[in-house]
Amino acid sequence: MIESNETEFKREYVEDIKNTVIAFANGNGGTIYIGVEDNGTACGVSNIDEQMLKLTNALRDSIRPDVMMFVDCKNVTLEEKPVICLKVKRGTARPYYLRGKGIRPEGVFVRQGASTVPASEAAIFDMIKDTCGDSFEDMRSFNQDLSFTVADKFFKDREIELGVSQKRTLNFIAKDGTFTNLALLLSDQCLHSIKVAIFEGSKKTIFKDRKEFSGSLFSQLENVFEYIDLSNRVRAEFSGLNRIDCRDYPVDAVREALLNALVHRDYSYSAPTLISIFDDRIEFVSIGGLVKGITLEDIELGVSMLRNPHLANIFYRLKLIEAYGTGLLKIKESYAEHAVKPKIEVSSHAFKITLPNINFFKEQHDNHNNKNRDFISAKNDEDKLNRISDLCKKKGFIVRKDIEENLNVSQAAAVILLRGLVERQVLIKQGKARNTRYYLKNKQD
Repeated sequence: MIESNETEFKREYVEDIKNTVIAFANGNGGTIYIGVEDNGTACGVSNIDEQMLKLTNALRDSIRPDVMMFVDCKNVTLEEKPVICLKVKRGTARPYYLRGKGIRPEGVFVRQGASTVPASEAAIFDMIKDTCGDSFEDMRSFNQDLSFTVADKFFKDREIELGVSQKRTLNFIAKDGTFTNLALLLSDQCLHSIKVAIFEGSKKTIFKDRKEFSGSLFSQLENVFEYIDLSNRVRAEFSGLNRIDCRDYPVDAVREALLNALVHRDYSYSAPTLISIFDDRIEFVSIGGLVKGITLEDIELGVSMLRNPHLANIFYRLKLIEAYGTGLLKIKESYAEHAVKPKIEVSSHAFKITLPNINFFKEQHDNHNNKNRDFISAKNDEDKLNRISDLCKKKGFIVRKDIEENLNVSQAAAVILLRGLVERQVLIKQGKARNTRYYLKNKQD
């Protein structure tokens, strides 16, 4: 016998036997002989029953997922000496890993010729994909040391239990007892984040503030919503005696856009979700375009095809979303009574929702109207001045009564108009009371 890709010799039990068992379970299987020299000569094992018990207990306690159903440990005789023969089959829940190291290169092993070596991250990912499929949610989390402080509070506040059985039902825990990527997203150790930036004006030129939010998706949802709300100003308008407050952005639209970015993004990419706040708009950009088989026109009609169905189901149970496929419709409905409308854009790898600032565009509209009114007023003033000038030239001078009759204004308006023209030195006033006359300044001169 010689050592090979599927055969390993050990003179006695040592701790790194666990690494080789993992490598065989992650590969095509193999056999470990304990009590055999490297050259293949049997040297035997003393206290073989005790050593076999120690070996199986170590494998049971140290390797995750449970590998024992793929391990056969028995006592054999080689060259008339007792030897432990440990046969390992290819496991169905790859990658197997050391409990204390996790699903990382230092905890996952493979065979390379006759040697046992740490697996690369790419090899680990391929094993996960091979046994879990392409669904990110269903894949085993690289990090198995997870806590759920925020998630527990979220469920408790809504009077929903989140015990071990519920975690299995909701797909936090896979059939092999390991945490899934879904559990990672909702755990305190979630690595994905949301970056929010506030810009001055309408371009990404000057930062006013920026912040990154990480941790459980539940805490990201709460914290990002509160942060955006600080920039969602209130404008007061009056209808008669009634005061009407109008937010820059409809609260429902902000909420649905944020939920859409959290629930429907593609978490197989590590890039953060981006939210940019400008004077005139908010942009929500999430990674991952539309799910294959669905178009922008489909989702605008309310058709829903979920990229993360387990995550969406949890948000639905927690009443954070009401029903699948209604979020974008709600955003549009919240702008139904306003002149400006939200905008949705899709690329191959990104999804963007733009919410316009209602009050910003109202102010722009009001300023435009005021400028028009000022323009009209200025034109009216110029017209009046020309008529008064023509009348003065024709008669040589004018009196208040001439202004009333020719401009069709009241006595008070005529007095104010004449006073203003005198102050501007367009007219010169002479006389008093009924004998008051007004001359063009250049005419008098």
